[in-house]
Amino acid sequence: MKIPFNKPHFTGKEQKYLLKAAYKGRFSGNGPYTQEVQQLFERKYGFRKTLLTTSCTDALEMMAILFDIKEGDEVIMPSYTFVSSANAFVLRGAKVVFADSMPNNPNMDIDKLESLITPHTKAILVLHYGGIASDMDRIMEIANRHNILVAEDAAHSIASTYKNKPLGSIGHLGAYSFHETKNIITGEGGMLLINDSSFCNRAEVIWEKGTNRAAFQRGEVQKYEWVDIGSSFLPSDLIGACLLAQMESIDKIQKNRISSWNRYYSDLKILEEKGLVQLPDIPDYATVNGHLFYLVTKSKEERDNLLAYLYSKGISSVFHYLSLHSSPYYQDKHDGRVLTNADHFSDCLLRLPLYYGITDSEIGYVVEAVDAFYKR
Repeated sequence: MKIPFNKPHFTGKEQKYLLKAAYKGRFSGNGPYTQEVQQLFERKYGFRKTLLTTSCTDALEMMAILFDIKEGDEVIMPSYTFVSSANAFVLRGAKVVFADSMPNNPNMDIDKLESLITPHTKAILVLHYGGIASDMDRIMEIANRHNILVAEDAAHSIASTYKNKPLGSIGHLGAYSFHETKNIITGEGGMLLINDSSFCNRAEVIWEKGTNRAAFQRGEVQKYEWVDIGSSFLPSDLIGACLLAQMESIDKIQKNRISSWNRYYSDLKILEEKGLVQLPDIPDYATVNGHLFYLVTKSKEERDNLLAYLYSKGISSVFHYLSLHSSPYYQDKHDGRVLTNADHFSDCLLRLPLYYGITDSEIGYVVEAVDAFYKR
């Protein structure tokens, strides 16, 4: 049996909407489908404003501009995250201060967060790894006390919540990803989530290359002018058309993915009980959205051997992030703190195949292979 790590899911409506967008003769940026799907996200999840972007990376770069990040500003974020999280702020001149993960969860260790704050700290970037929420009440309390901005990297987190609040809706800004490995996909694609109304108008200008084009098209201004910095962050309306098709099936997609996640968890729990692996830890305040399923081995050697064993059985599994604080680019810029937990997840975390439509028999085959590895 061959089981891929990921298999993009299409609902059947994508082609219809893409053709409609093309036949309308308007499929450049900020077209009808883009506007419709942005309004859908605002209604469904309660965001103040949303802007579709060409990638989650672009949404993160817009965050850095909106936060007015300048040379010498410091931004705290987890070391165990994707490089786009850091790049967005480094490009504006920020010093990134990396935080360690928690011992039982790849998310940022909030117990150590306040010790990283200095007079130069401008923002905190929170990652909700695997769609599992960080403790946002604690983070927001610390940030508000120190007058620090908060951004949520919710790339993994569509339809996941913190105390019944959608992830991405709690910080000042948030970002989604619609990369083909995510729950809702457009191949590439992302979205800026705006929760603080003071950012709404400027965000639209930055999104439109620093111009007031969107306001001009609505008849709100008489001239179409360059008014601020910006870039071409908005995608073709074809991305909006594809995303609308996906979002119309989100409940069905989520039900399927969460069921698969639960099957993995229940079937592999015995290995955790025997002390052989660590499974995802889900706090009481968090929900599971079925984005990814991982296990954590005791050592890098064991993880690599398990990876090779699964591959020999036709199962495609992968490790995930490598700690950014020890990366070739940043290791000489890091302040020297040892981030034990982030390094542990870098060395020992293994992601198992999970996608819409993976069958019970396929999950069973993966579980049997993991079981067999630990019985050898």
